[in-house]
Amino acid sequence: MSRLQPTDGTRSDAASAWSASLLPMFRRRVYAAVILAWCATVPVAAQDGPKHFLWKVEGSGATAYLLGSLHVLTSDYYPLSPTIDRAFAASLTLVEEVDLDESDPTQMMSAMAKAMLTDGRSLEQLVSPATYAEVGKRAAAAGLPMAALQRMKPWLVALVLMAPSLQAAGLSAEYGVDKHFFDRAKEAGIKRQAFETLAYQLDRFDQLSPKLQEDMLTSTMTELDTYVGKLRDLARAWVTGDVAALEKELLSAFDKSPEIYDRLLVERNRNWLPQVDTCLQQNAGCFIVVGAAHLVGADGLPTLLAKRGYRVTQQ
Repeated sequence: MSRLQPTDGTRSDAASAWSASLLPMFRRRVYAAVILAWCATVPVAAQDGPKHFLWKVEGSGATAYLLGSLHVLTSDYYPLSPTIDRAFAASLTLVEEVDLDESDPTQMMSAMAKAMLTDGRSLEQLVSPATYAEVGKRAAAAGLPMAALQRMKPWLVALVLMAPSLQAAGLSAEYGVDKHFFDRAKEAGIKRQAFETLAYQLDRFDQLSPKLQEDMLTSTMTELDTYVGKLRDLARAWVTGDVAALEKELLSAFDKSPEIYDRLLVERNRNWLPQVDTCLQQNAGCFIVVGAAHLVGADGLPTLLAKRGYRVTQQ
């Protein structure tokens, strides 16, 4: 991977070192919060009730569970409901979007390279003057080095600008639902599988058109001031199993971005269906933890699995 260079063409060791420090961010999938930032636009009202963001899938004498994950949370959300814990205890295999131990140095450097501008262009050349000016203002307020941001693609800049707000609120991928169960499965020696690789997930962003990448960046900056509060609304609806509220919250932001919706949700859900089929056909006792947005709406996994003839019930 090329070293980061400041805009005047001289070498910047500080910017290079700061960019390298982003590798753990990829490793813990903080980038997944970009999806939440785009989706967190509608206030959510909590509801009382026995349901959880958990589905039981049954067919041919086999059972699997689907749990919607929020990828960033605080410690306040633990311990989780006994209903969720019992479902996990009854399972034999944990299946998540990616292997959170996917930390081979070569893979990580390759992942970082996807997010960087290595062809001589800069962020300033890729986005409008108004967008670039706003990035500069947000970066200065967060204490982020503009020399490093200049060499990042717009979708990565969106992620980086979000990180300080999450950190200040105590929201961390370390407390994400997927990380929680990954750690428990690893400690207990439970079999672990992944639907995708980190490289494939990053490609979902990297292969967006330049316009859509800038749209993602501007949308993220617009939401930064209210983002944390809205993410807490999402978490409150998740705790109460309020599917209708989460569906509205998570999917409404895609109304004007059908390509983003197809790339980040529909395409991936359909790719996962045969793997869920295999879990059930092999009676592997799968406990499947994926982002909450994958479990709502007409293209969500519960609906798609029900159409395939499985009995799917919210727990």
